[in-house]
Amino acid sequence: MAYLLMFVTLLHLITLAILFIATMEKSWWVWDGMENSDLWYNCRFDNFTGTWLCASSRETEWLKAMQVLMVLSVVFSSVSFLVFLGQLFTMSKGGLFYFTGLCQVFAGLSTFSAALIYTLHNKEILQDSRELTSGHFGYCFILAWVCVPLLLCSGVIYIHLRKKE
Repeated sequence: MAYLLMFVTLLHLITLAILFIATMEKSWWVWDGMENSDLWYNCRFDNFTGTWLCASSRETEWLKAMQVLMVLSVVFSSVSFLVFLGQLFTMSKGGLFYFTGLCQVFAGLSTFSAALIYTLHNKEILQDSRELTSGHFGYCFILAWVCVPLLLCSGVIYIHLRKKE
């Protein structure tokens, strides 16, 4: 049981870190490595100064929905971890981690919704940017999709996890 508890805790921390990186980093859409776009900014690499020049993304309704859903998923996952730690030390023997599991499931569904919106509506989200055919999805987009099954699985594990000691 101790190994399962360590596994679930480690899984939760890993998914929380991946989720935070997917939300905050600047690589949801990439053009030739010199220009990219994320949930907050469109950035271009300036060879002359060797720095990234970033401007705020044009806010569309789809982009706002994605921003809200990704931030909400980070909040759900963070609250879930804090509640889990609290329940671990205060819950009586035989108790279940329902609230923790439900928060993780909601975080997974929020991430799923945000990634699905970006998949289906990237043309509307990136409409003022360069030609989309010369670009591709970046690693943050992939990390968001990787988080979805990890969050859902950890939520289900939390729901079935029972405090033994």
